Amino acid sequence: MITPEQVKQYIAAGLTCELLEVNGDGHHFEATIVSPAFDGLPRVRQHQIVYQALGERMREEIHALSMKTYSPHEWIHRT
Repeated sequence: MITPEQVKQYIAAGLTCELLEVNGDGHHFEATIVSPAFDGLPRVRQHQIVYQALGERMREEIHALSMKTYSPHEWIHRT
């Protein structure tokens, strides 16, 4: 069973993050990700970047991932 820490490591290995928090139960995970790679991108594209960082793990190891993604500017100005 995969741990939240492993998911965090997988994301961090493929994406520069200013903030990365992952919680979950081994099957379902929730992540908050702040990355400069998200600057100026719509939310769907931000999520696609995270999926790219996870690669095949999304199909093989991670059954569900709920994400909140932000650029640094969005993170500072979130409500």
